Amino acid sequence: MDGAGEYILSEQVRADGEVTTASLSTAGELRWSGRRLDVEKEVLGFSVDGYKIKIRAAVRDESGVCCFGVEDALIRKTYVLELFSDESLRTWTESFQKYLDSLGRPKKLFVFVNPHGGKKSASKIFDKDVKPLLDDANIDYTVQETKYQLHAKEVVESLDLSRYDGLVCVSGDGILVEVLNGLLVREDWNNAIKTPLGVIPAGTGNGMAKSLLDSCGEPCAASNATLLIIRGHRRLLDVATVSQENTRFFSALMLAWGLVADIDIESEKYRWMGSARFDVYGLIRVFRLRKYDGNILFVPASGFESYGETLDLESVITIEGENETKSNDGKVKTLEKGYEGPKFDLKSLNWRKIDGPFVSIWLHNVPWGSESTMAAPDAKFSDGFLDLIMIKDCPKISLLKLLTELNNGGHVKSPYVSYLKVKAFMLQPGPRHGNPAKSGIIDVDGEVIARGIGAYKCEDATLMRYDQLLIKVDQGLATLFAPK
Repeated sequence: MDGAGEYILSEQVRADGEVTTASLSTAGELRWSGRRLDVEKEVLGFSVDGYKIKIRAAVRDESGVCCFGVEDALIRKTYVLELFSDESLRTWTESFQKYLDSLGRPKKLFVFVNPHGGKKSASKIFDKDVKPLLDDANIDYTVQETKYQLHAKEVVESLDLSRYDGLVCVSGDGILVEVLNGLLVREDWNNAIKTPLGVIPAGTGNGMAKSLLDSCGEPCAASNATLLIIRGHRRLLDVATVSQENTRFFSALMLAWGLVADIDIESEKYRWMGSARFDVYGLIRVFRLRKYDGNILFVPASGFESYGETLDLESVITIEGENETKSNDGKVKTLEKGYEGPKFDLKSLNWRKIDGPFVSIWLHNVPWGSESTMAAPDAKFSDGFLDLIMIKDCPKISLLKLLTELNNGGHVKSPYVSYLKVKAFMLQPGPRHGNPAKSGIIDVDGEVIARGIGAYKCEDATLMRYDQLLIKVDQGLATLFAPK
């Protein structure tokens, strides 16, 4: 059988005008006339026209012509096999469909399209690169364009999830984070969070899509991301709970304070530059380098216990009860409905402490922060840890070199960078070093979660105060459509 396994089907058909033998093996290989298709990887779906079975597939482009705007791209092709009897047609269609069903592919999806993010091209990307593939795969889908910030979160909070096999975000990372937060504030969050999430890059950052596709050597393109969703394979994803008293925010990607947060958020004033704004403003921030007072507390993963100083457990007692606060009458107010964060005894853990000032604090859940920024090369999707990238002090020339190595993860090898894994983390932010009238920005998944006095747009309301934040990791809480 040449490794193809036993045959499920084997019969005479007409293909390309010639009579030949077509076969489908138990290993999922479809063969005829010298053609071989890996059903799991290449076949999208099929339709029937008379005695003809039209097999729709996505195969590697061997012509060298760029397709979907990406090198080494996949192209859509339709192959036609003509059967010679009603019985043969029935047997082929039933057996072929049964095999496709056995792969656990989604049949119905709810798709969010964010027409406002990035280059405002998500709707075009959906129509050109996503919709044709979903149609080829016979997947039923409902499309919801997001109209304003947190619209996706509002929709997910009340959506009948039982009608769908997954939620898909055609956007940058922002809509994914909204969907995640929408799932976790539901009363049925425990079941809701099991809903598989798909990510199709159509925004500015696209860190999650890049991390998923890079893990299997695929280009970060909408077509390749769509195929991951169609194939239906899943993997677990750690979720970080950022909390301050009775307020929570659920993070899938990262938290930044200091240099990275300042570049990410303050560069908004240069949006007209496109993605070049990060490079330009990064240079400005390096030559006008800021440091921030404050300290960090963390629980290191095994092997990273040498970082920081041992912390007296009594000094972290205030972090207990982060899921409750007191009202004016002194009574305890508990959190609202939904997920309250991972449950473990924080005081029993091996806490360590590092005092500032700091140039940058960066926590990452996945390797890529954007399509061009490999922030945490050792990050795993579901290892139960966040990767901490810390810079306390660094000469400006060395810092410039660090920034140029963000595209390949080389920055973590610098002697000025501390890179470790943590299970829990507390940020106690302070003002700019030497300038107590100015404070910083805390950026979570690309959104400002807190601004200090004198910070950029400090008059804008934020979810939390520029004060002590606790971050805990729940291993494998969410589920992603992902490479096998």
